Amino acid sequence: MRKQIVAGNWKMNKNLQEGIELAKSINDYFMEKPAAKAEVILCTPFIHLAGVAPILKANKLFLGAQNCASEPSGAYTGEISPDMIKSTGAQYVILGHSERRTYYLEDNAILNKKTVLALNSGLNVIFCCGEVKEEREAGKHFDVVKTQLKEGLFTLKAEELKKVVIAYEPVWAIGTGLTASPEQAQEMHKYIRDLVKTQYCETVANGITILYGGSCKPSNAREIFSKPDVDGGLIGGAALKKEDFVAIVEAF
Repeated sequence: MRKQIVAGNWKMNKNLQEGIELAKSINDYFMEKPAAKAEVILCTPFIHLAGVAPILKANKLFLGAQNCASEPSGAYTGEISPDMIKSTGAQYVILGHSERRTYYLEDNAILNKKTVLALNSGLNVIFCCGEVKEEREAGKHFDVVKTQLKEGLFTLKAEELKKVVIAYEPVWAIGTGLTASPEQAQEMHKYIRDLVKTQYCETVANGITILYGGSCKPSNAREIFSKPDVDGGLIGGAALKKEDFVAIVEAF
């Protein structure tokens, strides 16, 4: 069976003390409950990683970063290498998030380089893909996602891909007031799974976890997660409130 995952992307929110408090409250919740059906990943700012890692003791509760450098070490002021992330106790890193692509102009080539480096450092990768509003309206959404995956991810061997989670972000439905329907989410998730099947094989496609990253919240999580090719969510704003975040996890 595929892993079901809910990953919380805190983005650039919460100072260190606030982040530790939030992580502790989430850990305490799952320590007191039966093991969650889904794996839960907290993707925090870099400065939180070493402080949050020893807090996360609940079963199926993991830690991730939101980005990493494209080089292993050296004179790259302000950058954080995958080895540094791994040394904090983190197990995951998000790569290719729409905000990294848009604000920092990260292209498929650099994301492929980061992905290979992160995997070689022992991290699991949450690889993001997705189209903006203009691309959706022009009917180019499938082509955009196909190119992002082929150039950014599909250079990997099948064994390497087993350490990757794909997250589909309909960028046009994030913080815009627009909403992607569960049917639209399923349509793209199935398309992505079919791409993996074509590039690799049916076994690999059936085993890869694909998350939905388009304004998932407690009110719509259950319906979205019920779709056959949706294996969980990459959660933004709702991940900053314990009650909302655990409600999404419980939607499974």
